Amino acid sequence: MTGHNAPHCPPPDTSAQAPGWRIPVIGGLPADRRLLRAVRELAEAVVAALLERVPVYHRLPREQLTGELTRDTERRIRALAHTVRTGLPAPAEEFTAVREAAARRAEEGLPLDAVLLAHHLGLEICWEFVTRHARDSDTAELLVLHRLLLDQLRQAVTAAGAGYLEGRRPAADRRYAARQSLLTALLAGAPADEAATRAGLRLSAGYAVLCLSVAEHPDERSPGVDPGIAGRRKLRRLAAELDHCTRQSALTALTPSGGLVLVPFGPPQESPGAPGVEAPWPHLAATLATASRAAGVPVLVGAAAAAPAGVPDAAALAYEVLEVARAFGRPPGLHRLDDVLLEYQLTRPTQARARLAALLEPLADTGELLTTLRTHLGGGLNRRHTASTLHLHPNTVDYRLRRIAVLTGLDPTHPADILRITAALAARTAEQASPVR
Repeated sequence: MTGHNAPHCPPPDTSAQAPGWRIPVIGGLPADRRLLRAVRELAEAVVAALLERVPVYHRLPREQLTGELTRDTERRIRALAHTVRTGLPAPAEEFTAVREAAARRAEEGLPLDAVLLAHHLGLEICWEFVTRHARDSDTAELLVLHRLLLDQLRQAVTAAGAGYLEGRRPAADRRYAARQSLLTALLAGAPADEAATRAGLRLSAGYAVLCLSVAEHPDERSPGVDPGIAGRRKLRRLAAELDHCTRQSALTALTPSGGLVLVPFGPPQESPGAPGVEAPWPHLAATLATASRAAGVPVLVGAAAAAPAGVPDAAALAYEVLEVARAFGRPPGLHRLDDVLLEYQLTRPTQARARLAALLEPLADTGELLTTLRTHLGGGLNRRHTASTLHLHPNTVDYRLRRIAVLTGLDPTHPADILRITAALAARTAEQASPVR
């Protein structure tokens, strides 16, 4: 049985049984087979009961309820069927999974009583499902089954309680605190060798400094879903993928909306030939794309690299690149200074920037002209592309371009004016956004 309503029973299980064990037969059918035939149905019933009887579960995203929570419930039912079939406790890894799931619920902020009640409800529903078919002659079998369910409940609740406490353990354990101290030292430009030693790490030749802006997940705006839970869930997926792709070498300071990541590259600092090692930008770009998919949201990243002593300046530059990329509508992904050179220069708060932006001030009250201008430049000055994008007739595009020339004195059809118009648009964008200081 796969948990997807397979129409037949699984092949006979060949696992060992307790000495003298006889599978309880309820209503003429072995109880384990009755459970396995209805795994999906029972799992959905358990989740429905949770939503009805434990309102706090409504705070979880719908995708989590129908995905992770339902799959976990199916696994618990199969573990129960194993115990009924063999008379032996479920394998240890089943209760490890219970601990891990409870730790995730703790991280998401669900109360402990709700987590423990979920296990009681699950076994209650399984008991009612199996015993509804009982006959008067099944009393002894029912007593055996009841004892098995109580044993299963005891082990599951014990594992869940322990896992929940682990999930609530403050993040600032010794290893985490040591890594955060190293991150703080690098960002402050302070000597970091001692902090690296305490963290069990060695300073690398260089660090790629990534400044992340993480978009909201749809669940964070979904009515009835706790945005805090959805945000932490998104962050956990993002951080887990970053840890996996960087082999847990990255130093991170992240919140659901973004933050900072330092990824070491190159040999240890004291290794010969360390200076001049280039950051693995293609690999980092791919890593961030993978992390973005795992989190289910776009991630915009400003990036720079430096030797340990240059990390503070690199962090400042990465933030500025992120702000420029955001202001100019760059697509999600990794962006370096080389990717936004012109825009970066034009966002410096100088008199020249303000005067460039002022060149387009005559268009301030004509939103359609500014939109046409941006679209025309972005489409390579192709009037048919502009017309198609804006759903206009090409003659209308020509008329608007002439109006722009009359109002500003800059003609979008003359090559000599294109560079000035492009710079003016960039400066205007920077002036309207929060200027980079």
